Amino acid sequence: MALEDAKTQVDTAFTRKGLRGLAFENAFAGATSFLRRSYTKDLTGVDLAITGVPFDQAVTHRTGTRFGPRAIREASALQAFDPPYGWPTNPLEDMNIIDYGDVAFDYAHTPSFPGLVTDHIRTILTAGAGTVTLGGDHFITLPILRAYAEKYGPMSVIHFDAHSDLWADDDMDRIDHGTFFYKAVKSGVIDPKTSVQIGIRTACDDYLGVDYIDARTVHEKGSAHVVARAKEIVGNRPTYVTFDIDCLDPSVAPGTGTPVWGGLHSWQAAACLRDLAGINMVGGDIVEVSPAYDTTGATAIAGAHVAHELICLYHWAKTRR
Repeated sequence: MALEDAKTQVDTAFTRKGLRGLAFENAFAGATSFLRRSYTKDLTGVDLAITGVPFDQAVTHRTGTRFGPRAIREASALQAFDPPYGWPTNPLEDMNIIDYGDVAFDYAHTPSFPGLVTDHIRTILTAGAGTVTLGGDHFITLPILRAYAEKYGPMSVIHFDAHSDLWADDDMDRIDHGTFFYKAVKSGVIDPKTSVQIGIRTACDDYLGVDYIDARTVHEKGSAHVVARAKEIVGNRPTYVTFDIDCLDPSVAPGTGTPVWGGLHSWQAAACLRDLAGINMVGGDIVEVSPAYDTTGATAIAGAHVAHELICLYHWAKTRR
């Protein structure tokens, strides 16, 4: 890039004239919005809002996912000046995408947190945009799904995870990242018959009618089998994709609170996400990135790649709706 061109590409998160286009800035400097998107609360004309939920008070083991959104945003700077590999279109050029910032909440008043998240997502959906959310622990998906269910009815969900998060817990006021899927099914915000979990490798006594593809099946039958089965299950229904980073093996993503061996490799996750193109994805999230447990930054980089693929899935679905 010529020096004069470089001088005009400074902190495009603040200086961009429109909401589209790649960002040719130094990856190691500048504002840390996701993919250098404009930081704004103005939802006028926005197709997709990237937002963060820096919450980790529902974890069962190691805390630290409150720093996940910041780390994922920083890692995403590496991807801000290239079109996404393997996709025939570029959502950064073709959609109005913003970084809506993080949900505001009082860390010392946990009971109010779920409602604040639902209100936050509801505001975006009411404006006509979709969301890709950066977590945060996996509990955050429950209040997000409540907002989506208000608009679309019970959601079909594709859930990438090492854990089913279906531990029985009928106290709906209790906040726990290991029970969010159970409560989502029991409260009717998820349609279990049209939902699927991928990468599971921990015990579950009752899947409540949700289909699952464990990690060993992914390894033995391959990503094409996984994707075909997932597409068959969700069909063309409005679908939410939630990706817990511990779906990946800890050898490639150690920065998470509850790592489990035997997980997906990054290439398997990339193939699955890319080949899910065609589902009617209306929103998604990447959760459970705890950067303090990974000095290499690889987990946050993986999280940024997942979020970028979710954007591509949303864009692909939007062009066909």
